[in-house]
Amino acid sequence: MGSVAMDSDYGVPRELSALQKARALYRPDLPPCLQGTTVKVEYGDAAIAADVAGAHVISHAFPHTYGQPLAHFLRKTAAVPDATVITEHPLVRVGVVFSGRQSPGGHNVIWGLHDAIKAHNANSKLIGFLGGTDGLFAQKTLEISDEVLSSYKNQGGYDLLGRTRDQIRTTEQVNAAMTACQALKLDALVIIGGVTSNTDAAQLAETFAESKCSTKVVGVPVTLNGDLKNQFVETTVGFDTICKVNSQLISNVCTDALSAEKYYYFVRLMGRKASHVALECALQSHPNMVILGEEVAASKLTIFDITKQICDAVQARAEKDKNHGVVLIPEGLVESIPELYALLQEIHGLHDKGVSVENISSHLSPWASALFEFLPPFIRKQLLLHPESDDSAQLSQIETEKLLAQLVEAEMNKRLKEGTYKGKKFNAICHFFGYQARGALPSKFDCDYAYVLGHVCYHILAAGLNGYMATVTNLRSPVNKWKCGAAPITSMMTVKRWSRGPAASQIGKPAVHMASIDLKGKPYELLRQNSSSFLMEDIYRNPGPLQFEGPGGETKPISLCVEDRDYMGRIKQLQEYLEKVKSIVKPGCSQDVLKAALSAMASVTEMLTIMSSPSFSGQATI
Repeated sequence: MGSVAMDSDYGVPRELSALQKARALYRPDLPPCLQGTTVKVEYGDAAIAADVAGAHVISHAFPHTYGQPLAHFLRKTAAVPDATVITEHPLVRVGVVFSGRQSPGGHNVIWGLHDAIKAHNANSKLIGFLGGTDGLFAQKTLEISDEVLSSYKNQGGYDLLGRTRDQIRTTEQVNAAMTACQALKLDALVIIGGVTSNTDAAQLAETFAESKCSTKVVGVPVTLNGDLKNQFVETTVGFDTICKVNSQLISNVCTDALSAEKYYYFVRLMGRKASHVALECALQSHPNMVILGEEVAASKLTIFDITKQICDAVQARAEKDKNHGVVLIPEGLVESIPELYALLQEIHGLHDKGVSVENISSHLSPWASALFEFLPPFIRKQLLLHPESDDSAQLSQIETEKLLAQLVEAEMNKRLKEGTYKGKKFNAICHFFGYQARGALPSKFDCDYAYVLGHVCYHILAAGLNGYMATVTNLRSPVNKWKCGAAPITSMMTVKRWSRGPAASQIGKPAVHMASIDLKGKPYELLRQNSSSFLMEDIYRNPGPLQFEGPGGETKPISLCVEDRDYMGRIKQLQEYLEKVKSIVKPGCSQDVLKAALSAMASVTEMLTIMSSPSFSGQATI
């Protein structure tokens, strides 16, 4: 039945500071729909993928789990006639595993899940897998109890259970996961992670359904990168904490720059390929510049274009006697710069062919070789690192901030000699704010959000759903107004296409892909509205350290609060409108009412048909 970790550090009570002890006493509130022991669920229409062009590929790859209905969890007193009410809660055995990089708040998902399981049946068991997915395959387990959880509530890290390689992808891995679930007689397996982990969860759910394995698979959106965003998921657990911790560090640097008046700080922020962390931190701390990967990719800016942008900003500030500043750079910028991305792809292709690191430079094409030789030695060494399992570069190891600082310094020295720059000698200091924040104590918002998601996971299990992700919407409102539900993971999938010459394209596998910054969205628009004043006026802002109480205790991500992302609420509103139309347009209604309804419906149908076509949705190759 699996082994219990008695000889490891997993699940060992932590030594808590006075602050941590006070945190451990805080118990998050639950929305009304999760209170009590009755599970009430309303099923919506079948959920389809937003990727219209790839929908047939997704449905073919996931015949058992694609097209399942949305689920809305309701308060016990909700007057919804066709809702399913579940009052019997038999003993269940649930497994939980951390998959992917640690993210603040992950422990609270387990806490919420444990509390929900025990509240509905005190004899039910929650079983944690030790060491991530490797522990799942090896059936290394620890039974989760309130005593085990006591020193991990509202605390950071993943050290309660740990994590390792964190993937469930190969046939051997999937079979090992199924064997573990069957051997341990699990009714459900909860996978806590980001885009890659939830893609694996969807595949596991499909395989279990096909193999008639009774274990249900549930995904939870937990990743500090904030890149698991779609019509059902407003933000992820950990994103708020990372942005708050980094914003305070950035603000400290801003104050130092303003005080010394002679340094430019180049700060690289973690966040993988998307620039959500950089954008949110810029909105919170007001640095002078932020280079977003999505902007660079959209405008096809080269490394020299970016260098010129920064140099022009330095020169403009110097003309106002400001010889200091702070520039934010996202971790994934290197993959957004066209020529560097192409170079990385060529290097990774040579890795795949078995070319040794020492010989790669001699096998590069002429243009790639020229670019490679131009780059400083430290960047060359970092670009040659073996790619991650998803074929992306080891972004945390590539010091893009140092590269840009060196290029800007060289250009400013050149301008200084030419007499086109009248400021002081350019001095740069580089930082990478990454691993320092991953183990941070989670924000109050992340503690609440994670705990609620844990409860939602039990509701999904009680409803007998497989291949779903726990969702909470209307997050910018107080907890008592949060809306809880579940959406099929397959409805969040897209299919990427890569161009291969003028007449050929390659279609990738369906996956939950990371969401880039929407350059038409409100958070980006807010940044652009303020970018000029950020650049020239030094209106630095310090949000301060994380708080559970007081002025900063209830704050949420700015990018979450400025957007109205209540997608599920709008679906509900649309259904109400349609029901109202049906109640008005009945046999016996007037000719004028009927004609008006037909005319309006014809126009709406025509417009929606056009908007739903693959050509309109912009499924271009990349």
